[in-house]
Amino acid sequence: MTTVRALLAVATMNGWFTTQMDVTNAFLHGDLEEDVYMSMPVGYSGISSRILVDSQGNNPSKNSTLVCKLTKSLYGLKKAPRQWFKNLSTSLGNSVTIVLVYVDDLLITGNNKGEIARIKKMLASHFHMKDLGSLRYFLGLEIDHTDQGIFISQKKYTTDLLREEGLLNVKPLKLPIDSHLKLSADKGTPLPDPARYQQLLGKLIYLTITRPDISFTVQLLSQFMHSPTSTHMQAVKRLLSYLAGTVSQGVLLASSSAAELAAYCDSDWAICPTTRRSTTSYCVLLGKSPLS
Repeated sequence: MTTVRALLAVATMNGWFTTQMDVTNAFLHGDLEEDVYMSMPVGYSGISSRILVDSQGNNPSKNSTLVCKLTKSLYGLKKAPRQWFKNLSTSLGNSVTIVLVYVDDLLITGNNKGEIARIKKMLASHFHMKDLGSLRYFLGLEIDHTDQGIFISQKKYTTDLLREEGLLNVKPLKLPIDSHLKLSADKGTPLPDPARYQQLLGKLIYLTITRPDISFTVQLLSQFMHSPTSTHMQAVKRLLSYLAGTVSQGVLLASSSAAELAAYCDSDWAICPTTRRSTTSYCVLLGKSPLS
């Protein structure tokens, strides 16, 4: 996600056009460089004997164990992502247009719309792809282009999370956590099933991509993932109530910004009351745009 933010920050600073594509069955475009066999799927029968071979490549007898010899890469194969990326890289060539690849999702940007259109046409001729047009939604991030730059948010993600928890219309709170609250591992009653707490924290961790205002609270609550209590769950509910009033909040990657990298960090001394460890925070900016 840091790479995504960095690319979008550079694109908006330079006024580049951004677009995206999606590859259909991306891993099936990967060429295998050695023989790979797979066992037959459970319950699969009636397949033509022409494509069945044994592990030595010979036609099997009726009593042999049948396997499939792969002619292309396949989802679930460990080498599939590498083979697909190798094939894609070969097709792209040495263009100055930037193509960010996340498995089968492509974000394309550059300063020449004609070159971008040529690359998209070329990719579509090599792979079965969908042209999704101007960049609007990428990896769960909502992208809005404004005069000030590119605004990234997770409004739908936040709204869906609040709806699932029945807190969509709750009275919003002004702070994500009570500043006087001191959480510890033994505070509160242990939850009979910690899975729900863990799932909520997992979703909240993903939300910190565009919500640095909840990063501290989320990392604090994440310390109790292994054995959460009612007190920890109450703190999560408070955080969700805070989100109910800030659904549309996000991060602005400013267009009027110099491409200068700056990093800030802060550390306390043994502040954690449970582990007595120090807590370090950091922020990396490209001009006015927060990257990490």
